Amino acid sequence: MADEDAPASEAAADDGGTPDYDAQVREAFPELEEIGDDDLRERVVEAWVLALERGGWQDVYDIPYAWNIHDVTNVEHVRGVTKVALESARVQREFHGADVDVDVVVAACLLHDVGKCYEYVEHVPAETLVDPDRERYATDEIPHSLSGYALAHEVGVPIGVQRAIPHFLGEVPQRTLEAELVKSANSASSNAITDAAMGITLKEWVDEYSQTQN
Repeated sequence: MADEDAPASEAAADDGGTPDYDAQVREAFPELEEIGDDDLRERVVEAWVLALERGGWQDVYDIPYAWNIHDVTNVEHVRGVTKVALESARVQREFHGADVDVDVVVAACLLHDVGKCYEYVEHVPAETLVDPDRERYATDEIPHSLSGYALAHEVGVPIGVQRAIPHFLGEVPQRTLEAELVKSANSASSNAITDAAMGITLKEWVDEYSQTQN
């Protein structure tokens, strides 16, 4: 979904007022309804609201997929990851008989890139921002997989969700079925996006452009 085609949230603050982040998140991510646990669903929304507020974003659709790929939104990617993971979980459950915790999978997919609200503040036009908290949160010095984990931890999502969020760096010593599913779904969506946007694979993009490479 290119930026010009992304629907501007009805809750965006076009008049310079405070954006209704809660409404933006619920509108942008209908996959929230796939989470059966009401408390978990609200905690996922809370993490996004905190991230958007601290990052100082006007609209959740203003966050790009990557620091150098702005014609695809982070919303599109997060939704794509969630959709791929849900379909994979269905196959794992129905075809292989695996016991997949769908609530954990969906919550972790929806939160896996929430940290981009912090990391990408320096890579977008100033007019897309309200008042980023650069003193404590809005910086690209911390990879989004780690700041996303921190947000999930702060709002109190279950440990099974938290451990599935650091999807790049191998910080989690023991991978669960749900965490591996989130990681593979992220790769599937990211490969599609980098191919469509730049004609390269995710690995090629990471090798050339990732800010987490040494």
